[in-house]
Amino acid sequence: MAEKGPFCGINEPADPANLTEAEKKHIPVIECPDTVKAGEPFQVTIKVGEIPHVMEEGHHIQWLELYSGQNYNARVDLTPVFTRAEATVVLVKGGVHHDITLRAIERCNLHGMWEGTRKIAIEE
Repeated sequence: MAEKGPFCGINEPADPANLTEAEKKHIPVIECPDTVKAGEPFQVTIKVGEIPHVMEEGHHIQWLELYSGQNYNARVDLTPVFTRAEATVVLVKGGVHHDITLRAIERCNLHGMWEGTRKIAIEE
């Protein structure tokens, strides 16, 4: 079977327990509380990679998107040289669900899209 190209879907690590250097630079890291109260705002910070990603003209992160499960929450477009591959948004979650998985997706101009997830609990 032919290897898929970096722009065919979302890239995933071959072995999540042993990330390569490229994976460490591309998989979004979501920073937020483990538990939030329903109806109260909380901050979510998305950083591209455990190792900071470069933001040069020829190699950079173009955008970051944040989802709660499959629901779209926010998008931040980035500019090379003048921005960092990081964004903070404020969310408010209702009490319909007891937990939710936040999903961050980013697009590198050379290496395609990558996804990071984080599960949080929602208290009434």
